Amino acid sequence: MSFGIHLPPQIKVFGAFFIYSFCMGSLYPRLPAIQSFMGVGEGALGLSLIGAALGTLISLTFAGPIIERIGYRRTLLAALPLLSVLYAIAVWAPSPLTFFLLLMPVGITIGCIELIINLEADRVEHAIGRRIMNRAHAFWSFGFFSAGMVGSFVAQAGVSPQMHLAIMIPVITVATLIFLGRFQPAEHRAGGSTEASPRFARPTLSIIVLVLVCLPAMILEGAGIDWSAIYMRDIFSAAPFWAGFAVALGAGTQAVTRFFADSFVERWSPVVVARGLLTILGIGTMLVFFAPLQWLAYVGLALIGVGTSALFPLAMSAAAQRTDRPAAVNVAALAQISFVSFLLGPPLLGYIAEHFGIRWAFGIGIPLVILGLLFADALSPRRKAKTVAAE
Repeated sequence: MSFGIHLPPQIKVFGAFFIYSFCMGSLYPRLPAIQSFMGVGEGALGLSLIGAALGTLISLTFAGPIIERIGYRRTLLAALPLLSVLYAIAVWAPSPLTFFLLLMPVGITIGCIELIINLEADRVEHAIGRRIMNRAHAFWSFGFFSAGMVGSFVAQAGVSPQMHLAIMIPVITVATLIFLGRFQPAEHRAGGSTEASPRFARPTLSIIVLVLVCLPAMILEGAGIDWSAIYMRDIFSAAPFWAGFAVALGAGTQAVTRFFADSFVERWSPVVVARGLLTILGIGTMLVFFAPLQWLAYVGLALIGVGTSALFPLAMSAAAQRTDRPAAVNVAALAQISFVSFLLGPPLLGYIAEHFGIRWAFGIGIPLVILGLLFADALSPRRKAKTVAAE
């Protein structure tokens, strides 16, 4: 028996992205309270956050065949409520090591959800003949923004992270049943490749250059998610609401920009859009790094949200257009080396924050933005013309 309401397939995709990120985003406005609960510094907290990234990497590498066997519908409908349960358990961790270990199954579940909803977005996009991928990721950001705002109010009300994340379990379960209860996966793309993707795709020089273009966005998005609430608390003695609002603000501006990103790219070119986003990202990063006033820091965080919105999708498109080897291999290479950067981000930024000050968790992004601007031309579609003579 199917529960839930009838919705067009693209709306179900948007709903899945929103529910998933609303669940995931509930943790990050509460990191200051979780840090205090464990009584640790930023370095130890950063190391513990690797648990989720490591679990996600394992899941993205090995979970595909298992999900195929279980079925996309059953996996998604189980994984979303399970994610809320795992988060509710993880926030009881008394130490960074326990937090790390409890975040690993969180990451494994996230990887399964990521595989299903991104594949579903691609298939629905193909089926309806209209691009929805950037808009789907905009709904991910809207979900994160909503979670940040709810987390801010809940923190200000003095509700503990443990109680907050426990309340999320029925909320996510009911939302999943209502909006995705009638979810049925779209058909496979006709004529798609049936070859298995390699476990590890060796990055070429051109892929490494693309990584340099999107690396500042990945590092600074991670800084905003993981450290902006702690930054506002430590630098400006912000109340719990205003600390949590910092997380929501970046996600909100990112969401709005992603919602219109496709039209920007169509009107101008990937290179022009990327340079514009990197410039905005650089201005935002410098504002956060140097901000003497709280409101200037919020402006900087808002600009960081805009700047991080579409650089990674642009790099993925450029990787797919390379003709030196199959598109799937180049996309896999970019995704894997980028995820390693995502994996190393939390401990690196945590170490920097603890030893040099929390402002430097953002300041490290300034030279990365300059590197991105230097290599932004790598996104140019004209490189597609550089074909390899031998097949």
